[in-house]
Amino acid sequence: MAWFKRKEPKIEKKVKIPEGLWVKCENCKEIIYRKELENNLKVCPKCKYHFRISAKERINLMTDSGSFVELDAELKSIDPLEFNDTISYKERLLENEKKTGLKEAAIYGDAKINGRDVVVAVLDFSFMGGSMGTVVGEKVTRAAERALERRVPLIIVSASGGARMQEGMFSLMQMAKTSQAIGRLKEAGILYISVLADPTFGGVTASFAMLGDIIIAEPRSLIGFAGPRVIQETIKQQLPEGFQRAEFLLEHGMIDIVVERKELKNTIYRLIEIIMPESGSDNSETSDSLSRNGKEKSSKPLIISQSSG
Repeated sequence: MAWFKRKEPKIEKKVKIPEGLWVKCENCKEIIYRKELENNLKVCPKCKYHFRISAKERINLMTDSGSFVELDAELKSIDPLEFNDTISYKERLLENEKKTGLKEAAIYGDAKINGRDVVVAVLDFSFMGGSMGTVVGEKVTRAAERALERRVPLIIVSASGGARMQEGMFSLMQMAKTSQAIGRLKEAGILYISVLADPTFGGVTASFAMLGDIIIAEPRSLIGFAGPRVIQETIKQQLPEGFQRAEFLLEHGMIDIVVERKELKNTIYRLIEIIMPESGSDNSETSDSLSRNGKEKSSKPLIISQSSG
């Protein structure tokens, strides 16, 4: 009789899961089936966290199918300062162009939203953090000038870390340039709706992003000028919970509406119809609705979700 009996090792069958099939939510940490996430416009079905999306995805979401016509697509940044960090600025631009398929961090052009003519400009965070260099500033300015020329509403979606350090003062000059272009729209009575996505910071926040006649933000978007750590170290005080999140800014009067991604297109359309109705259209009902909403807003922040309609 043997003192020891050899145990046969258990053979475990390994199931190979294709890479990229599942996604982890950055907010609730749940594992989500990628196809389910994409079908839900890249919004977590568990906690409604809004994942970042590309400029082209944003345009497809906001505008009527096939209506967007891009303008000045050939514009590309140069290297006025011959800037180098770990690599040269020229190399970094080429890297980002290959990675994103974009020539710059902004896209703009003519489009329609539920049949209404608009000019749309969108920043893409995946291209150098959506940073604003001379080309981004130029495209935003041209978008405003296009809206003024056509006398149609301007919609800008921001997702940016701020001014582009590789262009130094040239980048900072875009703050004044874009702000002046938006100012001309206001003088002419042309509606400008600014949409803030996650994140919107720095010189973009300090210029055109916060100059909208209506400022909309997606839920839980991080919005500010400097980062919370820098602010906390400067003022030597503990910051409130949720500081710089869209909901906090809404409660403190910095933005007008928080809108879920599924409702963004229809919300923008309704605002256009209320504030800039086409000549001859009956706007009495929407005007009454705006008046009622204005009275409600003083006591309760306006958050538009799919359930609220």
